[in-house]
Amino acid sequence: MWLYIGIITAGLWFGAGCASTPNQIALVPKWEQYEITLTSQGNYQNPVQEAALTAVFTSPTGEKFRVPGFWDGGRTWRIRFAPNLAGKWQWETECPATQDKGLHQIKGEFLCTASKQQDRFAQHGPVIISPDRRYFMHEDGTPFFWLGDTAWNGPLLASDDEWAFYVRTRAQQKFSAVQWVCTQWRAAPQGDREGQLAYTGRERIQINPKFFQRLDRRVETMNRAGLLSVPVLLWAIQGGSQPAINPGVSLPDDQAALLARYMVARWQGRAVVWILNGDGDYRGDKAEKWKRIGRAVFGDIAHAPVTLHPGGRMWVLNEFRDEKWLDICGYQSGHNTSDDNLRWITTGPASKEWKQRPPRPFISLEAPYENHAGTGGKPMGADVVRRAHYWSLLNAPTAGITYGAHGIWGWDDGTKPPTDHPHAGVPLPWQKALFMPGASQMTKLYEFFTSIEFWRLRPAPELLAVQPGTSEPRRFISAAWTEKKDLAVIYVPEDRMVEVRLDALTSGPGSPDLTWVNPRTGERKPGVGLIDATTCKMPTPEPGDWLLLITWAKK
Repeated sequence: MWLYIGIITAGLWFGAGCASTPNQIALVPKWEQYEITLTSQGNYQNPVQEAALTAVFTSPTGEKFRVPGFWDGGRTWRIRFAPNLAGKWQWETECPATQDKGLHQIKGEFLCTASKQQDRFAQHGPVIISPDRRYFMHEDGTPFFWLGDTAWNGPLLASDDEWAFYVRTRAQQKFSAVQWVCTQWRAAPQGDREGQLAYTGRERIQINPKFFQRLDRRVETMNRAGLLSVPVLLWAIQGGSQPAINPGVSLPDDQAALLARYMVARWQGRAVVWILNGDGDYRGDKAEKWKRIGRAVFGDIAHAPVTLHPGGRMWVLNEFRDEKWLDICGYQSGHNTSDDNLRWITTGPASKEWKQRPPRPFISLEAPYENHAGTGGKPMGADVVRRAHYWSLLNAPTAGITYGAHGIWGWDDGTKPPTDHPHAGVPLPWQKALFMPGASQMTKLYEFFTSIEFWRLRPAPELLAVQPGTSEPRRFISAAWTEKKDLAVIYVPEDRMVEVRLDALTSGPGSPDLTWVNPRTGERKPGVGLIDATTCKMPTPEPGDWLLLITWAKK
């Protein structure tokens, strides 16, 4: 379990929706951000290099949580925290510059009360890893299905009104998470409409708090709409026309870690999952760099779940398997429709490595983008994207998937695609890209999986008597069922018939009930089975891809 982070002003406490006087203890709603604001005595030339701030929060039961603070301009420092237990909390700060009595050994307390907000995180708590470490859930135990969107450049380029429109639209479409980049990336500094950079320098960076203050609003807007904020802390792609602006490439390890920890401190009081790095190669010898950075950022603090975002078809779990700070196995397939890429999605590392210990949720953080130029330069339609998503959801214990639409990730205006991307796709304004056909189909995907106990599904290729995907990967049929054998899901991408082993079908706790679900529309139709000596043949209702839902009624 980990804790969210919250606020205090030396000598004066206050919480969300609650005013206090110096003689009153602050009332802080459970799972909501509480903030400590302190004023340093020292005037530092480069505060993040010359000073540091942490606080230890002690819960009503005596459990301790160590969290970092951050510099927010001038002589202002803050600590953000979201308590998860009702009752009286205490806190005390630490600063290596022990002579700075404005930061060091400041003490306080607050009273955690019932939650007041109505968003999913205020009601159910932050997103954490399940006890079996296979899926996500809220801190109160409510399962959380990850349906992410790759907004990447959106928060950097959007105005407040544009971001509100984007967030409102994705929330209505049932998305539950947004992945985004939070420092210089691709179009920066043009990507920052206020003409600011996140930081300057290299050997001893100087952080610009105003840049991050604007992003604070982006994070809050996501959470209030019920969207998990999933920032990439250090973009690390080697290519592009401006690789030097990517902090995961250009900064020394210690400065990259300092920058990442700064952002963790700013947003740890919100509903977040951290992506440490983005789109890079972390295999082999390159893994050591990221192990050092990951330990420096997360090794000594309470933190939200952490994952990595490697480049296309770069499998890095083996290098990081024993890193205790890494909670999620994130990966990215290629953006194409080649047979090799389809095999990598359906029968590649994810389909095998999920069995290894220690367990982690497996998430495809960047499946093929809709409208992105695929194999042969042809834009990939909703059918290509949809199939990749269902394959990815069933090739490991089901936890979630991330969608992408070309036009949104670069926050395009529709005039031209990014010139530094090898598969530029078709120009389309981000506003129109929000409503591509695949987006509505993601709504149906979310509704289907949240209508069942998705978190109990495990890959089950043994259910199938025939696998047409062996010779033709585009025809690969994915199958999953539960350890209790009372629920199964089979995805049929194009065949008109699926053959299930009869002994598997009759091994459930009762009689099987068959339901076909159209992943394009959500329509449901009853299924029938044609039984012979060893198999049960089940015809799909119509041409196209279909989901077969099998439930067993108890005898």
